[in-house]
Amino acid sequence: MGRTGRGGRFALAGAAGAVGAASLVLAACGTGDNNATAGSPGTNPATNPGPASNTKPANIGAVTVKTYDGGSDDLLTAGLGKDGLAAALAPLPQNPTAAELRRYAIYTNYRALVDTTPGGGYGTLYGPNVDAQGNITGGQGKVAGREYLAFSDDGSGQQNVTMLVQIPDSFNVAKPCLITATSSGSRGVYGAISTGEWALKRGCAVAYTDKGTGAAPHDLDTDTVPLIDGTRAIRATAGGSAQFAAPLPGTSLAAFNALAPHRLAFKHAHSQRNPEKDWGAFTLQAAQFAIWAVNDRFGTVAPDGSRQRSLGPDQIVVIASSVSNGGGAAIAAAEQDTLGLIDGVAVGEPNLNLPDNTGVTVTRGGTPVSKSGRPLYDYTTTANLLQLCTSQATALAGAPGVGLYPVVQLAQPAINRCQSLASAGLVAGTDPASRAASALQKLHDSGWEAESDALHPSLALFEVANAVSVTFANALARASVADRLCGFSFAATGATVPAPAAIAPATLNALFATGNGVPPAAGVQLINDNNPGGPLRDIYSQSPGSNLADANLDGARCLRGLLTGTDAQSLALQAGLAQTLRSGDLRGKPAIIVHGRSDALLPVNHTSRPYLGYNRLKEGSASKLSYIEVTNGQHFDSFIGAVAGYDNRFIPLHVYLNRALDAVYENLTAGRALPPSQVVRTVARGGTTSPAPTLLSTNLPPLATVPADADRITVSGGTVEVPN
Repeated sequence: MGRTGRGGRFALAGAAGAVGAASLVLAACGTGDNNATAGSPGTNPATNPGPASNTKPANIGAVTVKTYDGGSDDLLTAGLGKDGLAAALAPLPQNPTAAELRRYAIYTNYRALVDTTPGGGYGTLYGPNVDAQGNITGGQGKVAGREYLAFSDDGSGQQNVTMLVQIPDSFNVAKPCLITATSSGSRGVYGAISTGEWALKRGCAVAYTDKGTGAAPHDLDTDTVPLIDGTRAIRATAGGSAQFAAPLPGTSLAAFNALAPHRLAFKHAHSQRNPEKDWGAFTLQAAQFAIWAVNDRFGTVAPDGSRQRSLGPDQIVVIASSVSNGGGAAIAAAEQDTLGLIDGVAVGEPNLNLPDNTGVTVTRGGTPVSKSGRPLYDYTTTANLLQLCTSQATALAGAPGVGLYPVVQLAQPAINRCQSLASAGLVAGTDPASRAASALQKLHDSGWEAESDALHPSLALFEVANAVSVTFANALARASVADRLCGFSFAATGATVPAPAAIAPATLNALFATGNGVPPAAGVQLINDNNPGGPLRDIYSQSPGSNLADANLDGARCLRGLLTGTDAQSLALQAGLAQTLRSGDLRGKPAIIVHGRSDALLPVNHTSRPYLGYNRLKEGSASKLSYIEVTNGQHFDSFIGAVAGYDNRFIPLHVYLNRALDAVYENLTAGRALPPSQVVRTVARGGTTSPAPTLLSTNLPPLATVPADADRITVSGGTVEVPN
């Protein structure tokens, strides 16, 4: 398998951009039982002393270990099983226990990333009951095993990145393997549980991390904070055990609450640490913690009863995986892996920020695309300006979500947004339809493919680009919650008037399980603090410059302006963005990137397509990266079964991530060649209204070992050539 000569020491050192990685002095620790052993490489103590003691990385704090029987509770489904994950659950109680929060967090995060409706393939093409070979079983897919939970910290007591390792009882010490599953989006530590499913079915361990984000907030009204297990405590009582407590430099909590009551601080936005710059380092730390945990569970037992590190990275197949932000973190980890800890990479729709002037040109059908290779903050703030207006385009009258605009009283704000954009000279046209058509063309000019058109109105309806823009602006600029950057904050709102209100205790106590870390979500809204009539939910608010209820175009333009501004906040954001750029060098690791051509959140022209070319320029003939572009694939599989019109048009990209993991694993363990870069042409389910016809295997063709010429993606020099 080509696994000789790898670094044997369990430490992360010298990784570019690593936080807390410089001084991983190892401290002895062991929590495993002494009744499970693995064969030791050392057979003659006189000449080969055997493995060293299994020592815990110094960045890892106190470890909690819990065992799950695979019946009443388990690693993958928290005891719910395949049917329970697809069913409606009763709301959490007023004061949920840690076990209740864990169960609901697994339930929520699984459903957030995977379509759990049977017509969409759940239970037949994927899901807990579908085994590693793709066979439908009669079981519920529960997985017995152990969880290791701990914080990673850089010595400040403020970082507290959550690390979680799942080791199934079926772990095969003769063929040890693990994958990383860094959380998607801004989610908590279970935020890539559906990726971990691939490993658990195969007896592989999973290394999860929340990468310095997380779903549960610091409630500034009550000064309560989340702990590692999702339960809450007063900040003073929690101390260094807080998963997140917002810094408030230059002001007191009482003063801020008097000025802006009922606000919430979220870790990704308000930690003032720009966690994205360290997502690769945190992923590497999660893998290291997992290797320690595997040895704590299965390592050789020394005569004194201590565990030995008999399964190191030379013996364990390690694949970096996940989706979206977690996929980008996996790529970053592979780039920063100076010790050769990671063997391969398999990711879906990764967030990849590329530097300017990479020398890469992207073409489609022989024609250069309009724009490519811009960082997330650039294209997301563009989408935030324009997507709401596109809902008024005649061409998108039947797009998913458009019919809901009058229901949720968003039709007039969308029309007003078009008017304000025209007044600012950002779109052309004299009426809503022509202005919306202009907005749609502006998105095409900015790098979105036409296949994304039908997605723009629903993403605006759910405030996706707005939420991402606000969160990343704060994070990149290291802004304090007290800064209320560009006039934005987070709060619950009243039942009749959408103004900030005290969050209900039951809602707050459940956010570890129900939240996604990037509001609006789970009862927390995005607030325009500059609304002329007083703070109001942003999407229903007015622009202070015009008093027009246009969903706060002024705020969107402020966020956009930070990208090129020269004031202190703009320069801080630009410096933070520079810390998140990818190098393009995967160090010769076999890798597959899967991306949906229709992705409107992370467009292929700004992410996976140019990264393929950048990697080839950096690695040349040593590159082992394959790029799989899937037609009818988009970013949010969970929307397929939840939003009318998605199921007719889009297929589950999750299936292709699983296939990518299969391919990388078979390459590493059996020497099977990776599939070449290609377009996979899926077949949409069709039908005119939801529910669509049942998704069949014939809708989802396999990855081709020899793609047809019309499907092959090639790289020549710095040019990535993608067929139509």
